[in-house]
Amino acid sequence: MSAYREEIHNNLIDGPDDDYSGAELRYSVFQNPGKHRKRFCQEPFKVATACLTAFCLILLLVLVVTGLHAGKTSSSGQGSSSSAAAAHQQTGSINVTALTTELQTAKREKSELEKDKSELEKKKRELEKEKSELEKKKSELEKRKSELEKEKSELQKELLQLKDKVTKCEVTPAPRTTPAPTTSPCPQNWKHFNGSCYFISVTTRSWTDSQTYCKRYGGHLAIILTAEEQTFIWDLLPRGYWNAFWFGISDEKVEDDWHWVDGTKLVGGFWEDGEPNNHIDEDCGYMIKTDVLTRVAIKSWYDAPCHMSLPWICEKPASS
Repeated sequence: MSAYREEIHNNLIDGPDDDYSGAELRYSVFQNPGKHRKRFCQEPFKVATACLTAFCLILLLVLVVTGLHAGKTSSSGQGSSSSAAAAHQQTGSINVTALTTELQTAKREKSELEKDKSELEKKKRELEKEKSELEKKKSELEKRKSELEKEKSELQKELLQLKDKVTKCEVTPAPRTTPAPTTSPCPQNWKHFNGSCYFISVTTRSWTDSQTYCKRYGGHLAIILTAEEQTFIWDLLPRGYWNAFWFGISDEKVEDDWHWVDGTKLVGGFWEDGEPNNHIDEDCGYMIKTDVLTRVAIKSWYDAPCHMSLPWICEKPASS
């Protein structure tokens, strides 16, 4: 009722429409109010019905399209799912095969490593055993070395004592109350040959000290000029492992220019083959008589460093 009144009020305010004039409208309203109420009430329902119908049609269309699309999607999804499942199954089978192969390989490698480990442990035990034996031998050798060093020290001490005794015997002759008559032109322990006396020492000195010793007794280191003299002296020498004796020749002043102790130049000589060679600054001459190699008197000269300590041969004129 209020809506009806509001509509009449609006019509009165807005003015007459195309169908009615103001007087006719007022008359019509007051004469037949139910007719106009019915007209105004039916108009909104028609619009709503049309809108609802259109909405239902649109909704139906949407549902049909959605159903068709869902069917296609379902069909496509089922096909894809089937393919994916087959591919997944195939991949899984391949992975299982690969893992099985790797497992077998790992087991085989493990077996080989265990075998290698066993062999290495065996070698280790053998090496430890060898090490123990070597340490035992080392201990024995060190003990033997200590004993030999002790023996060496004692022998060196005895050797020094013997050298002192021999030197005293050579330098200081035994006193005599009455000199024994002699018919030899040479002193005791000197050997005579062709107007000269020769002395063979039993101690060792350098070449220079040997010459000094010979001068002290009125002589010099032996000067050998003939093969006969060389053979005589060589026969006096004792034969040993490597018996070497200084005699009176050197090239200390000029290399390879050999001179005798009296200043005369060497002519010829009785050198061993390949001598003199000045191998290690060898400037003084010596002769050898050895058991090691076969040597003869006329090939027995060598050169050696003058500072070496060797026995020597002195020579001096025989007394008339």
